[in-house]
Amino acid sequence: MIPDRIIEQGTLTTSGGRTAVEVRLPWYRALPGSCISGAKLTIDGQAVPEDTLRWGMNGKEFTFAELSDNTDEWWFPLDSAILSGDVELGDDQAEHTVDVDLILYIPYIITDAGTLHIEEHDSKTMKAVSA
Repeated sequence: MIPDRIIEQGTLTTSGGRTAVEVRLPWYRALPGSCISGAKLTIDGQAVPEDTLRWGMNGKEFTFAELSDNTDEWWFPLDSAILSGDVELGDDQAEHTVDVDLILYIPYIITDAGTLHIEEHDSKTMKAVSA
């Protein structure tokens, strides 16, 4: 697991009331969309409302419910995904603290508790760029 590289430094963008950040897979092998169980995005201590979160990969955007049974789209270790949601940033020129929590399932590793479930967290400080 590579939790300190989940958030891509310098990728915080804002457009209207929507804010996004690029995230990287904290695993060494590609995973299908169905293994991306959820995520949380917090900016300057303000959690992005869960119902507004969207996951972008391979040029498409998904809710986490849409990803739950998606085995056609894959997240590859060299590709960034985009986690976005509705949140207003205070001062656009200020440094913002960005926190991302990921919940993933690793389908080919079975433990006594079932399929391996990992929860990873990363935090970075960066300025936002208008998209």
